[in-house]
Amino acid sequence: MTPVYHARYSPEAFRHEAAALIQVISGLETLEEVRCTLFQEVGRYQYDTLVAEPDRKSHEVIVARDCARALRQIFSERSDSLSGFSVSQALWDIARDVSRPDLTPGFFAEMIYLFRGVQGQFQTQVLDETCVQGDLAGREAALARSENLDRIWDQVRAATERYFDGLSPDIRELRASRRDHILSRLGGSAEDWTDWRWQMRNIVRNPDELAGLVVLREDELEAARAAVKAELPFGVTPYYASLMDDHPEEGRDRAVRAQVLPPSGYVAEMSGHTGDRSQFFDFMREGDTSPVDLVTRRYPSIVILKPFNTCPQICVYCQRNWEIKEPMAPGSLASDEDIEFACRWIEEHSAITEVLVTGGDPLAMSDESVRRILGRVARIPSVTVIRVGTRIPVTMPMRITEELADILGSLRSPGEREICVTTHVEHPYEITPEFVEAVNRLRMRGISVFNQLVYTFFVSRRFEAARLRMLLRTCGVDPYYTFAPKGKEETRAYRVPLARLLQEQKEELRLLPGTRRTDEVVYNVPGLGKNYLRAVQHRDLISVLPDGARVYEFHPWEKNIVTCNTYVGSDIPILEYLDRLHEIGEDPEDYSSIWYYY
Repeated sequence: MTPVYHARYSPEAFRHEAAALIQVISGLETLEEVRCTLFQEVGRYQYDTLVAEPDRKSHEVIVARDCARALRQIFSERSDSLSGFSVSQALWDIARDVSRPDLTPGFFAEMIYLFRGVQGQFQTQVLDETCVQGDLAGREAALARSENLDRIWDQVRAATERYFDGLSPDIRELRASRRDHILSRLGGSAEDWTDWRWQMRNIVRNPDELAGLVVLREDELEAARAAVKAELPFGVTPYYASLMDDHPEEGRDRAVRAQVLPPSGYVAEMSGHTGDRSQFFDFMREGDTSPVDLVTRRYPSIVILKPFNTCPQICVYCQRNWEIKEPMAPGSLASDEDIEFACRWIEEHSAITEVLVTGGDPLAMSDESVRRILGRVARIPSVTVIRVGTRIPVTMPMRITEELADILGSLRSPGEREICVTTHVEHPYEITPEFVEAVNRLRMRGISVFNQLVYTFFVSRRFEAARLRMLLRTCGVDPYYTFAPKGKEETRAYRVPLARLLQEQKEELRLLPGTRRTDEVVYNVPGLGKNYLRAVQHRDLISVLPDGARVYEFHPWEKNIVTCNTYVGSDIPILEYLDRLHEIGEDPEDYSSIWYYY
């Protein structure tokens, strides 16, 4: 059902908002005249907001500045060429009453908010309306500010407490019951549960078998069956299955399920490319950045080494969903010869000082393979940091045994070589006593543990990720990166607008203590690498498509070092995102400032 607030974003609503502008451009003869006039009108709006009305509030001035900058980019001929769509033409057509059935409420919403913003005529929700008065000073001002901060934090606490985690006594009791049920169905004992080899042997690869272990909605079961039929990677460890609730309609485990249960759109898109997945779904262009087998290099001093091309369970939105066949697929461990060749290649390039060993999940290998492969990397003279990318602490924490932790710890040589673990906790509901114990085993060996959060739709509600970061620090895990989901069509259900990441970073994360907000928010640009979203100079908003999707031009990290092409990609429409939040019970008005992050 279309939300009722869609009626706000129609051609008529836009004509009303921008009546003066519509009148000015309606009688123009050429698109070039339209562009010139639009630029002039934006300048006039900005002048009125910034100069003619000096008593404007500071946030109104800032929004007006940002909207003016965005509109100037959008109205340029270069932006039309890069994006393949002309907003200037669309506005001219609207002014002349030319039919444009391609333009949706998402498009008109963007235009309405841009023109409101550049004129300082907008409203957004804020946590607290009060502010320290300018006539206070000294201790009186400090006390007033302190009271204000207490009120703000009360609201933060209330917002974060909406989200459940796996450490609370009631959830632990619930999961103990779930564990017993799964063990009874699989014929295992309590001792088996803590044995990672038993967990490996009992990975659930059949959706109908999974339905006997956990409660699946009919759409989840059908999509999983279709995935298996299409030979898409599907599997869940018994431990991770125990994190799923018996009442999925309550939504507490929504993010857990989204990790492993593919949506129907994903299955349909992937199924259409059974024979050419490596060409069609290699979003990061690893084929173009792999100088030798098993190695990916996008930066001067760090490479990725992929000795093991599978995992105990597969994240639906995995960057390498095109090359991983199935959980713990036979033959996934690279040959000794290929691993040695890759390590020798790294040795020949002394600029490389850090190796990220990932895959697949390298900690799903045997102890002997971990010791041998990481030990070989440690013998490369130039390598001073070894980073292990793994989701094992989340999907099968019992794999982090004392013996494995000893192996990893033995590779450390303080002052000469460091080893650290980068994991991927997606939601507070994934943090369990077993996870805490696994992390502590690593920390006791002096191994730092970092987290990479993929900011999907399923973790994007107000203060949801903030709750995760606060909990991670109590577990000894440092927030490291927050990734915008890859701009892949098959994982559209997981994507959120970049504006939501920016809003979350500046409004929610900013309220946390400093050690809880150490992560950088980034967008991975195909073939190039990380684009830091916090810095506006790394990208430009260049257009808004008819469906409301923003189009960005991302600048390469090396733009001031070497000549390099930019990357143009389209986003998820903000209105579409707000619709989905509305469907799961969120109030879109709580996110109203999202329109003013570019």
